[in-house]
Amino acid sequence: MALADHKLMEEVGFRMSEATAGDFFALLKPRVMSLVVFTAFVGMVAAPVAINPLLAVIAILAIAIGAGASGALNMWYDADIDAVMTRTASRPVPAGRVTPGEALSFGLVLSALSVMTLGVLINWLSAALLAFTIFFYAVIYTMWLKRWTPVIGWAAVTGSVSLESLILFLIIFLWTPPHFWALALFKSDDYARAGIPMMPNVAGHASTRRQIFAYALVLAPVGMLPWLLGYTTAAYGAVSVLLGLGFVWYSWKVLGMSDADRAMKPAKALFGYSLLYLFAIFAAYLVDSVVGRALVMGGA
Repeated sequence: MALADHKLMEEVGFRMSEATAGDFFALLKPRVMSLVVFTAFVGMVAAPVAINPLLAVIAILAIAIGAGASGALNMWYDADIDAVMTRTASRPVPAGRVTPGEALSFGLVLSALSVMTLGVLINWLSAALLAFTIFFYAVIYTMWLKRWTPVIGWAAVTGSVSLESLILFLIIFLWTPPHFWALALFKSDDYARAGIPMMPNVAGHASTRRQIFAYALVLAPVGMLPWLLGYTTAAYGAVSVLLGLGFVWYSWKVLGMSDADRAMKPAKALFGYSLLYLFAIFAAYLVDSVVGRALVMGGA
C-alpha cells in the first residue's frame, strides 16, 4: 500500500493492524491450551467406548480452539488489568500489538467455530459443555474450561457424562484454587496494583496459606478415587498417593511461611509442583487406562 494511502487511512480513523501471526497465537494462551488438550485427550482415551480416529482428532482440535477462544476473550476483557501487571504487561493487547476489537472478534469467531464443529461433527452434549465453559471462563474469569475438559472429552466419545469423568473434573476443580493462590501469594503486589481482589489481598497471606493447605488435604485423597473406586489399577494408586503426598508436603511448607518472607520460595515451589502434579496424575491415568484396556483385550 502506498504511503499516501496509509496516511489517509490514519486520518479517517482507520489504523492498520500491527499484529503478527505470533501475536494472535499468543492470544490463545498456548501453555494453557496444551494442558486443556491433554486433559481432554485423557478423558477421550479413558472413556469405555472407542471413537473413530478422525473424529477424535476433530474433537481435540475443536476443544483446543475453544480453549484458545477463551484465552483471547480473557485477554480482551482484562487488557486494562494486564497493562499494570509485570507478569502480563507484554501480552499482545496491553502492549498495543493487537487492538481490543481484534482480540474480541478473534475470540468470538473461534468460539462459534469450535462449538459448531463439535456439535455438528461429534455430538451436541460435548458442544454444549464447551460453550458453557467458554462462557464461564470469559465472563467470570475462572478456570472452568480447564476443569471441564476431561468431561467434554468423555462426552465427545460416549455422548454421556459418568461418575468416572466427574471424578476427573473434581481433581481439577480442587487443584485450581491452591495452584492460583500460590501464584497470588508471590504476585500479590501486582494484583494489588491492578485492583484484583485475589485471596492474599482480601483475606491476607495467613488465611491464604491455610486455605491452600486445606485444599491440599482434600485434593490428595480425591486424586486416589479412580483407584479406590476400581477404575484403575494399583499402579495408578501408587502414583496418585505419591503425588498427593507431595502436594500436601509443598502446601505444608507454604503454611509455615512467615508474612515477612519476601522471597516466597515455598509458594513458587508449590506453584511449579502443582503444574507437575496435574500433568503427572492425568498421564498416570492415561497410561493406566491404555495398558489396562490392552490387557483386557489380550486376555479376551
